[in-house]
Amino acid sequence: MANKITPPQVEQTFERFPLARRIEHLTMLLSFTTLGLTGLVQKFALSPISQFLVGLLGGIERTRAIHHFAAIVLILGAMYHLIVFGYHMFVLHTHLSMLPSFQDAKDAFQALMYNIGLAKSRPKMGRFTFEEKAEYWAFVWGTVVMAITGFLMWNPITSAKFLPGEFIPAAKAAHGGEAVLAVLAIILWHMYGVHIKFFNKAMWTGKMTEAEMLHEHPLELADIKSGIANRRLDAATIRRRQKIYFPIASVLILGMAAGIFSFINAEDTALKTIPPQDSQKIEIYVPQTATPQPTSTPAMSPTATNTPATTPQSNSGTIVWNGGVNLIFQKCSMCHGADAKSALNLTAYADAMKGGISGAAFTPGDSANSAMIVKFESGKHPYAALTADELAQIKVWLDAGALEK
Repeated sequence: MANKITPPQVEQTFERFPLARRIEHLTMLLSFTTLGLTGLVQKFALSPISQFLVGLLGGIERTRAIHHFAAIVLILGAMYHLIVFGYHMFVLHTHLSMLPSFQDAKDAFQALMYNIGLAKSRPKMGRFTFEEKAEYWAFVWGTVVMAITGFLMWNPITSAKFLPGEFIPAAKAAHGGEAVLAVLAIILWHMYGVHIKFFNKAMWTGKMTEAEMLHEHPLELADIKSGIANRRLDAATIRRRQKIYFPIASVLILGMAAGIFSFINAEDTALKTIPPQDSQKIEIYVPQTATPQPTSTPAMSPTATNTPATTPQSNSGTIVWNGGVNLIFQKCSMCHGADAKSALNLTAYADAMKGGISGAAFTPGDSANSAMIVKFESGKHPYAALTADELAQIKVWLDAGALEK
């Protein structure tokens, strides 16, 4: 008698995520990855890796455009998730198993005790584990923060009409910090929980084997086998609730679409980064009205070499004290006036020629050895109030004999 060949038994599987949920997960995965990549290279713009990636993406403006597009996809995915959540809650009366509970805290504590060897067994969890709930709500919180701060950064002028200007740099700091936190959470928490600790393929295949369910979700497996998890409402009840929910959902969709349109087109900030122009000189600031230029020094008198035409002269064409250099010394009267503490008085010709406690300030006929000229040209005078032209006129006056009139 021939041996009967027993066909291999196919391990039973259970549906965990329908196709729509898997597409939603893939969309959010791609948009999140794109946002993380194009956002972090802007936050750490001076890094050589960031500069390489920005160049690979086609420049900073194209990087920003890709970042904005991925942000819109993420927001659309979040809104779709809200509509589906409302349908399951109102129409199907699905159990809200993703809501956190006190049991999650107990499961987390038991898992910690098990990992360090102080508990004999892992916690038995249902549809979603405490790790999955924590990651889900962290994603929800992060999406809200990133959407709000992203709007403030995307539309700073509109935002500043309703909020103090300090909110814009604060939004930039929060946006960048939350981005780093989110990326690290995915790399450390999600990668370990889904790909390292236990390679969960449910988001790709939509199914889990009985052994996988028993290991990760034993309470849900028990509900499925007992028939509790598969209870369905009658078709008439579902249709009645759909008639109520669909109009509400339509209004919500239109409102959210208008919100996204406003988000994108609220303003044109014109904050574009222009690459350096090496081939041409670009004037950074060009005022609408020409900047007033100082009055040029009058030409020298043809009758007196090196003597400004505006400086009063004697009949022989020589610069004199009265109406000439005494006008220059008026700016020195605060320290060298009749009532000033300084011993040198430059308000009167006789007092000026007398000098101060250090001796004569002026040497007629010899400007090079005059104490006043030497002190100014050596830079030892504490207040260099005289211009080069004024100093030149005083030299001419001294070399001509320092005449009073």
